[in-house]
Amino acid sequence: MRALVYDEYTTDDDFSKILKIKNLPIPEPRSNEVIFKVISAACNYDDIWGMRGKPLAIPLPHISGTDAAGIVTAVGNDVKNIKVGDRVVSHGNMSCRVCKACTDGREFDCKKRTIWGFETGPLWGGYCEYTHLPEVNVLKIPEGVSYDDAAAASMTLLTSWHMLVGRAKIQPGQLVLIMGGSSGVGSFGIQIAKLFGCTVIATASPDKLEKCLELGADYAVDHRKDDWHKEVRSIAKKIPKPYGGVPSIDVIFEHIGGSHWNKELTLLNYGGTIVTTGATTGYNAKTDLRHIFFKGINILGSTQGTRSELEECFYWMSKGKIKSIIDSVYSLENAVEAHNKMLKGKGLFGKILIKPNLD
Repeated sequence: MRALVYDEYTTDDDFSKILKIKNLPIPEPRSNEVIFKVISAACNYDDIWGMRGKPLAIPLPHISGTDAAGIVTAVGNDVKNIKVGDRVVSHGNMSCRVCKACTDGREFDCKKRTIWGFETGPLWGGYCEYTHLPEVNVLKIPEGVSYDDAAAASMTLLTSWHMLVGRAKIQPGQLVLIMGGSSGVGSFGIQIAKLFGCTVIATASPDKLEKCLELGADYAVDHRKDDWHKEVRSIAKKIPKPYGGVPSIDVIFEHIGGSHWNKELTLLNYGGTIVTTGATTGYNAKTDLRHIFFKGINILGSTQGTRSELEECFYWMSKGKIKSIIDSVYSLENAVEAHNKMLKGKGLFGKILIKPNLD
């Protein structure tokens, strides 16, 4: 089979130096595993971290790709609920399944947790023609959801759902600020907040504001302006709050970090919540503690989510209530271009897909 492989890290983000297409044997299933032909896979920022070898020195040689969807071609002897011919998608959160956190329904807190296609290997990810996963790490794709939509949603929709529903526990009528609404997680964040009956302010670069509104955001603000937070505050003051509540942000969906952090804290209501995953513009953010203790702010961290939550996500996708936003599709041969586009972010709205066999 053909696979996208790298044997060394890049020190200057020149992905063309390391990414190579190689011919590898088609994997054979272990007793608990499913083999599937990859129809579509989705890019994530951890692909770039992997190629850099930072912040983690991931196994080499490496095949990236955490989100993959395809058709089952073989199953192990102990596989019970998946059969050859099923349409499946990966659940990339791999955990031990027996520790206290896992058996308490918090596999995302498992100390042995790894992200498939990022931390796993060598040569184990979704950017190849055939891949393998334990049965517990694949889900059947429901009717009405395409391979492309499933791949684009697998980790990103799950992350967004866990942030807003599992961690922040959003409620109807709340005012929710979605940072980076044009990103994969941001585009799903907008849709989830609207599904729950919230008013949504999304931030994005100027060329993507209209698309955030088309996706369902009630307001859209350019977060590249130095005083973007003042515009958000001005909007919040004009929005009627139920039961006479304070006109401020109830929940902030955060994955940008960097210089935005303290500005975000100033926007939160008393008892408000900021839930964060990742920090694409920098993780070493300074915090003015007065914003936290004076208003009783809740700061929540979040990583991926549970298999059960992913099933909820695909239920709503199958009902047409949540959709994947796909920016562009690339072949394995054009993977360098795909990763450069993700790194630069210019004009990017939604997910980038890579297909092993792009017709």
